[in-house]
Amino acid sequence: MPPKKKKGKSNINKSKTKDKKTNEGGNELAEKYRRSALDVTVLRDHLALRGDVAQQAQSVGHDLRFRMRDVEDTGQSEKAGDEAILLREQLAQCQEELRAERKAHEQLQQEKDTTIADFQNKLDNMETDYEKILHDTLDSLTSQLAEARLRWEHESTVVHQEYKELLSDFGLNSLDI
Repeated sequence: MPPKKKKGKSNINKSKTKDKKTNEGGNELAEKYRRSALDVTVLRDHLALRGDVAQQAQSVGHDLRFRMRDVEDTGQSEKAGDEAILLREQLAQCQEELRAERKAHEQLQQEKDTTIADFQNKLDNMETDYEKILHDTLDSLTSQLAEARLRWEHESTVVHQEYKELLSDFGLNSLDI
């Protein structure tokens, strides 16, 4: 059963301030999570684009090798030799582009892994902080409950003693009642 609400303006203002602080913390965490998810999505898209470029470079390299073999197999004249040289140059260029794309892909993958590790570390830290706050709050609540219990026990003992004295003043035994 929830506790009864106190009437008055100051109590309403205090709860609004508390809710506002709680919402601001939750909004900040949600904003960080949203930004993290957006960063991961951008990195995935960039990674997919790099993969497509690398695949195209491999395909072109394969086609050029195939054409170069065709030219060498036909054994044509000087024109075929010039075309073979040109194809070798194009193949070398495609292989260089492929190496560059692979290197960029690996670097992007490392950046993505680092970003994910950073976000995981931040998430773990936030989890630890919230856990500490929860434990501190529960410890404080337990302490306050223990103090209230002692206070009520003392007050009830005093009240019982007063009623016993009143009953004895009227000539009544408290155990009989």
